[in-house]
Amino acid sequence: MTGVTTTYRPVPLVFERLPEPEMIARARAYADAMARRRTVRDFSPDPVPLELLDHAIRAAASAPSGAHQQPWTFVVVSDPERKRRIREAAEEEERVSYAGRMSDEWLAALAPLGTDWHKPHLTDAPHLIVVFAQPTGVAAAPDGTTRKVKHYYVDESVGIAVGMLLSCLHLAGLATLTHTPSPMGFLREVCERPAHERPYVVIPVGYPRADAQVPDLQRKPLDEVRVRL
Repeated sequence: MTGVTTTYRPVPLVFERLPEPEMIARARAYADAMARRRTVRDFSPDPVPLELLDHAIRAAASAPSGAHQQPWTFVVVSDPERKRRIREAAEEEERVSYAGRMSDEWLAALAPLGTDWHKPHLTDAPHLIVVFAQPTGVAAAPDGTTRKVKHYYVDESVGIAVGMLLSCLHLAGLATLTHTPSPMGFLREVCERPAHERPYVVIPVGYPRADAQVPDLQRKPLDEVRVRL
């Protein structure tokens, strides 16, 4: 159901203004912590508490969204059989992509990451969070009928929510990966989602394996990404 209210009902803002040194210290600590975040493909099967994922999803669901329509669904997949189905379908699509769908330029861009069509992380990680976007919602009328509701700025809204989800999971001590098999319509069937939801991203979640490796990459320095006017 849509989360939109039909009337404007303002309430007082709850806000605490912090001393500037504390504000800067918090921002620095957050930036330093996030700078250590890496995309991980080598996952341990060690269990992760579902309560932890619930809190991360709750944080993600607090993201701003167009017209406050909250056009997202977060599906936690822990069942080994469903994970197997997702991996098999994703690998089939990725095999075709690496064999011909992707341009030489795209493959060259991916080369430093060391990726290929094999996706063991989809079954190795204890959980997958499959995020669905909702281009339309469903509103219920008093007589029990339903109607479609158009959602606005869907991709932007879901993208912000996914960023907050990744941030929370990292700060909680977990590793993640964003995976977007293309096409990925099979995720709707495996996750039993309705037709008005569109697969957005698959996020394996867990602890990294003790022997996990990541590519030797460098992020752009601040002076290359920040402009002051």
